[in-house]
Amino acid sequence: MKSNRYFAHFALFGANLIYALNYGWAKDVMEMDGGYVPAFAFILLRGIGGVSLFWLVSLFIYEKVERKDLIRLSVCGFFGIAANQLMFFSGLDLTTTIHASIIMVTSPIIVSIMALFLLKEIINFKKILGIGIGLVGALLIITNKEDGNSNFGLWGDVLIFLNATSYGLYLVLVKPIMHKYHPITVLKWIFTFGFIIIIPFGLYEIGDVNWVMPSHIILKIGFVVLFTTFLCYLLNIYGVKHVSPTIVSTYIYLQPVLTALIALISGREELDFMIVLSTFLIFIGVYLVSASPVKKIN
Repeated sequence: MKSNRYFAHFALFGANLIYALNYGWAKDVMEMDGGYVPAFAFILLRGIGGVSLFWLVSLFIYEKVERKDLIRLSVCGFFGIAANQLMFFSGLDLTTTIHASIIMVTSPIIVSIMALFLLKEIINFKKILGIGIGLVGALLIITNKEDGNSNFGLWGDVLIFLNATSYGLYLVLVKPIMHKYHPITVLKWIFTFGFIIIIPFGLYEIGDVNWVMPSHIILKIGFVVLFTTFLCYLLNIYGVKHVSPTIVSTYIYLQPVLTALIALISGREELDFMIVLSTFLIFIGVYLVSASPVKKIN
């Protein structure tokens, strides 16, 4: 239904708006005043929150999952939860924010290539043009920022790229199973399998958590667990159910724009021509990709 596609776009926009808010707040939790929660311990807290919330909600939506589908869900949990989060935080620690952001916006290209091979989706000229225009817009706004840290490593860049590849593969793999089960059922199992893999990494750093936290840090942790972990995955998987994985991944282009707008509204930055131009290019890119009908190779 066309209305479902419209709601899917609203859901994807909302998810990326939360991600834009999340970046600075999650960074505060890990870095402010020496840091309260190390990266892997933070991922463990997110996993505990995500698994608990999805299992709690699933009590009202009971579905029996076939054993063969549990295998696919475990693979989705590995790529979409465990590998995705562990590689991103590890990579971000070894490279600059600018490098990480530039590499992350390659996700739609990766998803398009994977969708071609795994879902047999045709990449037409309009979709290629939209991906290209959106990529230019994202690169313009990212490279417009000054970053004084010149210490970055090739290994960090590789981890960020592998993270983008991992999440892209997750979006493609989860698409077929979304037509069979309710989103809550899918996410319950994906988070469960991903959480099992995360546990040893999180436990390794849990002893370094500074449990004496001010109230604003506790609220930011709550935001990351409730909104970024629970709600964002739910919004994204709703989008995957009703639109192409390539369209879902293209919305990542909005994150640098939304982050800049939030900084503008809060008074941390001033509006300039580059932000306006980048915003325009990114929205055009998303429109061209989403307006392209999904066709499959016979």
